[in-house]
Amino acid sequence: MKPLIALLIGAITLTVPALAQTTGVPASTNIPGQKYPQILPDNRVVFRVKAPDARKMQIDLMKKYDMVKDTSGFWTVTTEPVGEGFHYYSLIADGMAICDPASQTFYGMGRMASGIDIPDKDMEYYQPKNVPHGQVRSVNYYSDMTKAWRRANVYTPPGYDENPKKRYPVLYLQHGSGEDETGWPTQGKMDMILDNLIAEGKATPMIVVMERGYATDPTKPVSATGGMSANVFPELLVKEVIPMIDKSFRTLTDRDNRAMAGLSMGGFQTFQTTMTNLDKFAYIGGFSGAGRLQPGTDIKELYDGAWADPDAFNKKMKLVYVSIGTKEPERMYTGVKGFHEGLEKAGIRHVYYESPGTLHEWQTWRRSLRQYAGLIFKK
Repeated sequence: MKPLIALLIGAITLTVPALAQTTGVPASTNIPGQKYPQILPDNRVVFRVKAPDARKMQIDLMKKYDMVKDTSGFWTVTTEPVGEGFHYYSLIADGMAICDPASQTFYGMGRMASGIDIPDKDMEYYQPKNVPHGQVRSVNYYSDMTKAWRRANVYTPPGYDENPKKRYPVLYLQHGSGEDETGWPTQGKMDMILDNLIAEGKATPMIVVMERGYATDPTKPVSATGGMSANVFPELLVKEVIPMIDKSFRTLTDRDNRAMAGLSMGGFQTFQTTMTNLDKFAYIGGFSGAGRLQPGTDIKELYDGAWADPDAFNKKMKLVYVSIGTKEPERMYTGVKGFHEGLEKAGIRHVYYESPGTLHEWQTWRRSLRQYAGLIFKK
C-alpha cells in the first residue's frame, strides 16, 4: 500500500465525471465546481471519491457507510435519507478519518471536518437576499485572564457605518461543544438570518458577538478531569469581553439592551453566565441546552435562589427562551423539556419552542435563533 499522503494527493485530484445519478444536485457545501456529494430528491446522499490506492473507504455521517470501488479507482456509496439541516461528516480511509477534498471544511467535532447541508423546505430565512447586509468582523484582543490572544467574531447590522451616532443593543451568541467562534456565522448562517429579519422589520438592528466558549485561567489549578470544570468563560465574558466590546463598538450598555444565548454547551454557559449576573442581562436563550435540573431538585434552589421569588424574577427579566429539536437524543430532549416543565411549575415566565423533525444540529439552532432574535430588544 502506498503512503497515506499518496492517497490524499490522489483524492485531491477529484474532478468527478458524470455518474448515472441524473436527479440529484450538488450539495451547497461542496467546493465550487464539484458534483459530489450529491443530494437526491428523497434526501439520500451520493458520495464519490477517487482514491485508487485505498483498501477500504467509508463515509461517517451519523452512521458509517461502506463505499464500493470501481475499476477506475472511484469509491461510491448512496446513503439512507438524511435529515434536513447541516451535518458534519468524515471520510474514513483505511481506518483514518480525513476530510472529503470535495467538501468545504468547518470547525466542528473538535477539529476541521467536512460538512453537508441538506435543504430545508423552509430555508428562505437564512438565504442571501437582495436586502441591506451587515458585516461579520474579526476582533483580536489580548486576555489578561487567560494570558493569551483571543478572537471574537462581531456582526454589525446594516447601516452601522453610515450613522456614526447610532448605538445598538448587543446579543452575545455562543456555539456548542467542539466548535468555536466561526460556528454561528458559517454553519449557523446567523448574518443572513439577522439581515433578513431586520429587512422585514421583524428584528431590532443589533450587534452580535460570537466568542470561543473555551477559556482557561493558567493561574488556577485544573481538576483531574479537566473539561468544563476548568473553563472560566463566563467570568471572561463579563470581565473582559463585554468591556472590550463596549469600548470598541457603539453599544447600548445597560442591561435592558444586553442579551445572551447559546446552543448546547453554549446554552448551559448562557444560563451559568446570565443567572449569576442578572444586573447585566435582560434576555436569556438556551437552544438545546439550558439550566441543569437534576431529578428531585427544586428549580427554586438553583443559581443561589434566583428563582425563589418568581414574581420578582418575572418583573426583572424580559425574556427566558428555551428550545429543543423533536428528534434530538432522548437524554437531551427529556432534559430540556424537563427544565421547561420545571420553570413552568415554578411560575417562571418563559418561551418554549420545539423545532419539528430536527436533530441536535444546526437546523434546530437556526430556527431557534430566528425566533429568539425576533423577540429580543422590543420596546
